[in-house]
Amino acid sequence: MLFFKELYEDAKNIKEKDPASRNLFEVVILYPGFHILIFHRLAHFLYQNKLLFLARLISQIGRFFTGIEIHPGAKIGRRLFIDHGMGIVIGETATIGDDCVIYHNATLGGTGKDKNKRHPDLGNRVMVGAGAKVLGPIQIGNDVKIGANSTVLKNIPDHVTVVRCNEIVHQKTT
Repeated sequence: MLFFKELYEDAKNIKEKDPASRNLFEVVILYPGFHILIFHRLAHFLYQNKLLFLARLISQIGRFFTGIEIHPGAKIGRRLFIDHGMGIVIGETATIGDDCVIYHNATLGGTGKDKNKRHPDLGNRVMVGAGAKVLGPIQIGNDVKIGANSTVLKNIPDHVTVVRCNEIVHQKTT
């Protein structure tokens, strides 16, 4: 019963956060970010119970249907909102806190240098922008915003906005 309660909470959260959604029915039927949460919750349960092949199979089926890849070992908190999820990758040892938002093409991945814990930990209420790469066994604090196309390789404290800026964004006019 908890499984369905959490899914209802996820769908309700998506409806509230996405101005394009009109009702819960639309979220449940049409949103791949919601669909992958169903696949992941099932795959994670199987993973925790050492049914690793079956867990990966469910995960890969979810990836096929949604374009979102979440390893069954990843730990996801409550009310994750995956918006325009295509291309998202979340690694095996990643953890995601409650009330986070992840946009398309974002990666919570490894650097290839670490053993055991290889992926980042996101605190609560973290926003990961489109195309952002958060890599390695790092800690991202609560209420952090990671801007689009940013690459984060170091710990980030609470209440920080991380951006990548290669051009002038504000210029004084005369």
